[in-house]
Amino acid sequence: MAYRDGRDLIEKDQIEAGLLKLQEAIAKDPGNAQYRAAYLQARDRAILRYLDQAERQTAENQRELALQNVQRVLALNPQNERARMALRTLDMTDRHDKLLADATDLVGKKEYEQARAKIDMVLAEKPDQPRARLLLREIAEKNPPSGGETALAKAYKQPITIEFRDAPLKQVFDVISRRSGLNFVFDKDVKTDTRTTIMLKNSTVESAVYYLLMTNQLEQQVMDANTILIFPNIAAKLKEYQETVVKTFFLANAEAKLVANTLKTILKSRDVVADEKLNLVIMRDNADAVRLAEKIVAVQDMAEPEVMLEVEILEIKRSRLMDLGIAWPTSATLAPLVTSDGGKVTLSTLDNLNRRTLSITGISATATAKKTDTDSNLLANPRIRVRNKEKAKILIGDKVPVITSTVSPGTAGFAQESVSYVDVGLTLNAEPTIYLNNEVAIRISLEVSNLVSKIETKSGSTAYQIGTRQASTMLQLKDGENQVLAGLINNEERTGGVKVPGLGDIPLLGRLFGTTNDDSQKTEIVLSITPHLVRNLQRPEAQATEFSAGTEANFRRKPELSVRMPVPLPQRGAPAPAGPQAPQPTPQEQGIPSNVPLSTSQPGPASSVTQQPVQVLPVTPPPPTAVPPSATTPPPPPQND
Repeated sequence: MAYRDGRDLIEKDQIEAGLLKLQEAIAKDPGNAQYRAAYLQARDRAILRYLDQAERQTAENQRELALQNVQRVLALNPQNERARMALRTLDMTDRHDKLLADATDLVGKKEYEQARAKIDMVLAEKPDQPRARLLLREIAEKNPPSGGETALAKAYKQPITIEFRDAPLKQVFDVISRRSGLNFVFDKDVKTDTRTTIMLKNSTVESAVYYLLMTNQLEQQVMDANTILIFPNIAAKLKEYQETVVKTFFLANAEAKLVANTLKTILKSRDVVADEKLNLVIMRDNADAVRLAEKIVAVQDMAEPEVMLEVEILEIKRSRLMDLGIAWPTSATLAPLVTSDGGKVTLSTLDNLNRRTLSITGISATATAKKTDTDSNLLANPRIRVRNKEKAKILIGDKVPVITSTVSPGTAGFAQESVSYVDVGLTLNAEPTIYLNNEVAIRISLEVSNLVSKIETKSGSTAYQIGTRQASTMLQLKDGENQVLAGLINNEERTGGVKVPGLGDIPLLGRLFGTTNDDSQKTEIVLSITPHLVRNLQRPEAQATEFSAGTEANFRRKPELSVRMPVPLPQRGAPAPAGPQAPQPTPQEQGIPSNVPLSTSQPGPASSVTQQPVQVLPVTPPPPTAVPPSATTPPPPPQND
């Protein structure tokens, strides 16, 4: 009764109640295989239906309903791995929504770097997240990348105009430090008294640091948000100071071995491991190399193109056979009759041969009137989906066994038979090559074979005579374009006959004195093929296919290269602008010694740091750190771009 009630409840879509009844039936009769099979089948069908509904609801953003279905699955089978994965997917989706919401707010505040960092966290877990891709495209439109290095803080992007001629390196960094608020720490091997010359107008702190490092063979290591370590750019120091990052790339389409070889070739990274079983690549390198690897993998890990080949193969065969006439005897046999007593024929019997003692055989005539017409059509319409540059094979026919006997040498004469199979029928091989202009090149090989006759060898082996027709070609078609290949025609006409000499050659009447066999066979094969693109390779954006990769020795790229508009400074005697004014710093507040003259009468080595090009001022010992253009027109506070 429990089994019957459980079946009825399941048919009424009361799955949980029905399964409970089936469990009750199993508990009362544990050895009944029918009860257990019915329970397992009903449970598996319900789990599959709930999971399909959950996936569909997750895609439609109905997460509450999807969570309910997943929980129903876990109630039926807590160990279901697919349900656990769906639960993790829902948690990840919620986490991604929060990150994307924060990124949207940051984009509204024009804090693009922080927004891009949150989007990268989402894309690292789900590279095909549509909202993240759309938001990243929006950031690229509002703040196009300039190939510059990511800023450490807002101070790193402050505008600066700096001019030093043959000044100590430490003095230049001191001025930049006071202007930007960044801290610079020097390695003991850095020669801070090295003289350097740098002149930048309407530039940034980032550019100033970059060009100082590049022109003095130095390298930097970020210690925290506003502290930079400066050390010599030599192999030993790079190995000691430069931090490395371990990055794991989970590949969806590309092969791990191929991606690993690409990273080793382009980035010259030695610590690259390809896990072909899990299809992932692990690399260990500095942060700049890892960022470049991310862009390379994003371009290479793309879905391969696929095409659906719609093929129609038609074989038309016509056979005509005409067999007409009279088959007259071609010979006669005379033989003496056997004696009545059954005795043997002797020579004396031959002496008395006459019409009564002779018999004649082989005199007979056969009239034949036979006509056979045969029409046959073989139609095959396969549809096969194949990836780019992969081979597809279609076989419609039979495998004919061929038996081969092998006799072992020796007195025993042991014989062994082996069986091999030959494909007979219609065989089509196609290898497509998909181009970016939605055209498909297809290499086609068509073979049509049929069994002609069976041959028995003297040793008892069986062989077959197989007739075949082949055609191979290369096509290039557009998406949806149809191409018909015809002309594989086999036309055979055979005529044979047996006639009475002389009489059989008389026109019309000759049919009465002989037989004629007319055999006509015609076979034609027509192949029609139409490619339908399922997915083509999508061209990535220009910024993903071409980007700066630094120099041969260092992957660190140049800072922003965009030209900045000069910020006008108030002129002496000019009316003050309306509105509240920010207090202007005094020369002493800017770190300028009071004994430094503020005149421009003598040329000489000088240094200055403002937001505008400044005049060259003389330097008196101790060397100055920064000189404003005038005492009455100090530089305004830093302004954001």
